[in-house]
Amino acid sequence: MKKQAPVVLGVDMGGTTIAAGAVTESGEVLLEERVPTYRDGPGHAVQCLMALIETVRDAAERNGHPITGIGAGVPGPVDMTAGRITEHVPHVPELTGRPLAAELHERFGLPVYVDNDVNALALGEWRWGAGRGARSLIVLATGTGIGAGIVLDGRLVRGASGFGGELGHTPVKFDGPRCFCGGRGCLALYASGRGIAEAAQARVAGHAETALLRAAGGDPLAIAAPLVFRLAAEGDPIAAAVVEEACQAMGAMIGTIVNGLNPDVVVITGGVAAALAPLETRVLKAAGEYAFPRALATTRVTMVPGDKRTTMRGAAALVHYEMARAEEDSR
Repeated sequence: MKKQAPVVLGVDMGGTTIAAGAVTESGEVLLEERVPTYRDGPGHAVQCLMALIETVRDAAERNGHPITGIGAGVPGPVDMTAGRITEHVPHVPELTGRPLAAELHERFGLPVYVDNDVNALALGEWRWGAGRGARSLIVLATGTGIGAGIVLDGRLVRGASGFGGELGHTPVKFDGPRCFCGGRGCLALYASGRGIAEAAQARVAGHAETALLRAAGGDPLAIAAPLVFRLAAEGDPIAAAVVEEACQAMGAMIGTIVNGLNPDVVVITGGVAAALAPLETRVLKAAGEYAFPRALATTRVTMVPGDKRTTMRGAAALVHYEMARAEEDSR
């Protein structure tokens, strides 16, 4: 078989789905596979990950593509030196404390890099996506929670112990309620999928006749972020108040980022970004209340709905980034 272009295996390990793809040097996902994280039952997420990587590796090799490395994005802080997830990962608890990079290297005999999933996502947007060509970029990934990835002057910011980029747990309201992280008034309480849903659930308590509660079939726990955005667009005042708070909180965070880091690009992505995109003008107006005008004017803010292909590309970009760093350090 004729030898084809080399590829990197990019893996996104989520609490619900694991996705793996073969990604070219130009960022094209040639082939991909996805499986439920717990397809094989509780406690078997890593075994499922290994099997999925093996499937994608075999398919790439059958098509003549040599594999140069494996990158994996995981939902938690990572000690890059040890390739170990340092904190409890509630969605995939068996990852906690696990030297995943070493395990994958031993199994597949390839260079392996494991990092926080939004760090990897930021590298993908910087290398191939909305931040291509920029020196500095911040990605805010708004899904169930909010994560962030920071690239400054061409370097990924991980922090002293892997917590660099935890902007979802930066307070935007100092007297706000307790966050699920234990802090108070965090951005995630107001602008994440979980935070938006819980804020709406709290507001409908005692208001049985609200349109939002009726749309949820009378069950407050059935209220999710997409429903809140839909009812806000239809004019429900409770939903509209929750969405307005989300826009204000996101604007405050953009202001903090612009004033503190002054990046070229801010990318807002993830599941909630699709709902925020039509409200971009409101978010930027709120950002203008907090940011230095000139700094905000020179920052490109873009909303890019994310998907698993984007996160796979990010994991592949992690491999290219780390290999380039290693080459620089060896000179």
